[in-house]
Amino acid sequence: MSRKNITNPGSALGEAIGTQLETVLNKHLDLFVNRFSCRLISKGPKNIKTQKETKLLLYDHFGTSYNLDAVIANESMQPLILMEYKYIRYKKHNRDKGSWLCTAHDAIRRKYTSIRSSIAILAGSWSGTSLAMMKSHEINLFVIPFEHIVTLLREYDITFDWGEKDRVTAMESWNKYERLPKSKKRSIANRMMILIKSELENLLK
Repeated sequence: MSRKNITNPGSALGEAIGTQLETVLNKHLDLFVNRFSCRLISKGPKNIKTQKETKLLLYDHFGTSYNLDAVIANESMQPLILMEYKYIRYKKHNRDKGSWLCTAHDAIRRKYTSIRSSIAILAGSWSGTSLAMMKSHEINLFVIPFEHIVTLLREYDITFDWGEKDRVTAMESWNKYERLPKSKKRSIANRMMILIKSELENLLK
């Protein structure tokens, strides 16, 4: 993504950090669940024409498709655990993201009796009411607080807690993050994961 073409640097930075977190989580979880003869699936089958991987879609009883971030499946490719990774910066987006997650997971669990658990790894600013709503739908939550991300990025001289309309700081922060080597971006994501790693592994066991 070119810096010159960024129209919303704040969203771009959040998306980049979220993507890095998803990447390290998928890599770690795939190795972890393999110990139990399971596998983590985060992409759909390759498109025959383009040879590109498609989105991971699961369907409910009515044929409605839901794009999930990942699924842990057994050797027979039956879904066991639904996985979602969500990052939000502002609490005003809580209800939309949280409601979708509840609707999707409820619908999919009704179709697949093999599913044992739903897990959502949430980074950023999540309200107590949204968390309570998701818990009421039997979704296991692992939260990486916004303040924790702010502290990690501050070590790299990147400000992450700018005001909602402070585009100048957002752009400066995006540019600084983009200039970081891949190893440091991955390190930030790994340190975010460490916050929830042990508890997550215990639940998966």
